[in-house]
Amino acid sequence: MVKTIAVGTDGSDTAQIAVDFAMDMAQRYEARLLIASAYTPVSEGQLRKEKEDAPEDIQWSINPSQDVDATLRRVEDAAKERGLEYTSEARNGDPAEVLCDIAGDHGADVIVVGNKGMQRRILGSVPNTVAHKAPCSVFVVKTT
Repeated sequence: MVKTIAVGTDGSDTAQIAVDFAMDMAQRYEARLLIASAYTPVSEGQLRKEKEDAPEDIQWSINPSQDVDATLRRVEDAAKERGLEYTSEARNGDPAEVLCDIAGDHGADVIVVGNKGMQRRILGSVPNTVAHKAPCSVFVVKTT
């Protein structure tokens, strides 16, 4: 029985295809959707530069995870519109490792991943790593 479906996203169009498939699967099985994303921290120097260049009233909001947070919020909003139960989490690290770790920590039954890697990595490296290291079944969606 499928109770929890994990999916990774980096906000790309190809990742969105995998997310849509995972949402369809979650609806079909009445499963919880686990939305995962990975990030690499922005250097302090780059953050300071961005804050200096930003208008004063929004400088407080510049942080290294803002893009990841926005990506997760978009997927959460779509899941909510479909009436899905969902959880989202982002962690620092390699996208494939992060997806496997988050799926394992949340007891996912299946990971849905696109056949083209997150963060535009070498073709197939994320799905290949996930398939070899996943703590559960893996469903690879054709996204290219």
